[in-house]
Amino acid sequence: MKRKILLITLGLVVASQLPFAYRRYRLSRLHNSIEQLASQRSVQPTDSEYIDYKGVIHVHSSLGGHSTGNFAELISAAKTNQLDFVIITEHPQADFDTAAMTLTGTHAGVLFVNANEVTTADGDRLVLIPGSADAASMSVKSTREVADKQKDSGGLSIVAYPTDSQTWRSIPVDGVEVYNLFTNALAANPVILFFDGLWSYGRYPELMFANFFARPAENLKRWDEAIAKGNRKLAATAGNDAHSNIGLSVNDASGKQWLGVKLDPYERSFQVVRTHVLIKKDRGLTRESLLEAIANGHCYVSFDLFGDAKGFIFQITSPERRIMGDEIGFGNGLRVMVSAPLISRIVLSRDGSAIDEKSGSRVEFPINSKGAYRVEAYLDSLPAPATGKPWILSNPIYVK
Repeated sequence: MKRKILLITLGLVVASQLPFAYRRYRLSRLHNSIEQLASQRSVQPTDSEYIDYKGVIHVHSSLGGHSTGNFAELISAAKTNQLDFVIITEHPQADFDTAAMTLTGTHAGVLFVNANEVTTADGDRLVLIPGSADAASMSVKSTREVADKQKDSGGLSIVAYPTDSQTWRSIPVDGVEVYNLFTNALAANPVILFFDGLWSYGRYPELMFANFFARPAENLKRWDEAIAKGNRKLAATAGNDAHSNIGLSVNDASGKQWLGVKLDPYERSFQVVRTHVLIKKDRGLTRESLLEAIANGHCYVSFDLFGDAKGFIFQITSPERRIMGDEIGFGNGLRVMVSAPLISRIVLSRDGSAIDEKSGSRVEFPINSKGAYRVEAYLDSLPAPATGKPWILSNPIYVK
């Protein structure tokens, strides 16, 4: 009887693991497809006056708490991912200025910009670029007061968690974090994530993200509505929300690690999603040109884990050239052109509603009315679990 019970128990255990073995197989197939796509990558030659710089926004270190990551790890991860910039959004501390003490300037060829993540009295959470010495006092000020103060100082305010509050939609903030990696990760079932880790972490740690990745539908909806109802420009960015604080370790008294595993190292967080900015060739990448490009919406969000999006273009070429983030007057004959380094399905939206789609590496759409036009790109050749998931989210071109 005991042997029979043991065999039944063993059978149930084996059966319970079959779905996770299959999920590992899916990641293997996805990995091979991504590598195959990478070999097909081709950037279309253009006469663009802009250079595409890729980086990450919303990053924390141990300086601001809630993180165990250090500066050396940040620099190494940025260099490994061949990033051009990193915006570090330290949590404020009452007794010292975290923005002044964090990484800033160029390190290992990467531009670091110091910033803060603050919570206002209205409950809104804002990324302030650059940060300020009085960031800790923002908790007693309204969202409008914080945004106005940041604008007066020449800085930017970006809404970090747009679904947490309604206040920001009627306030002149500069941008919205339409995707947040940390928030998306919280949606994963911890039990499923645990067994996925047992089967897949050793071989495909970065691709485990694809198992729970979801299009940020609600964030995009609120962003589109804020633009349409407020008749205003509002830039979209991605939030890596990188903390490098999930895992287990054994350290000695000096802090030296003996054993450890980290599930969210900076290197992996920086690989999944990035914000690309377009800066004119004669300007180059500086703190000032970076902030100006983000403020103007000359940027797009890409899930580069599936394929490097560098070289993506969304613009109006005639009668006057306009890129994403720009405005242009409505007139007959307006067309938008989209070019991507990989063949993809391009979905065109006006004021948040999809109106057309085409597939290819270079496509065009006619513009027949006023509105805020943006595109989403999908790599339909990728198998599950990436099937139907967005690759690129552009900022709008505003046709007035």
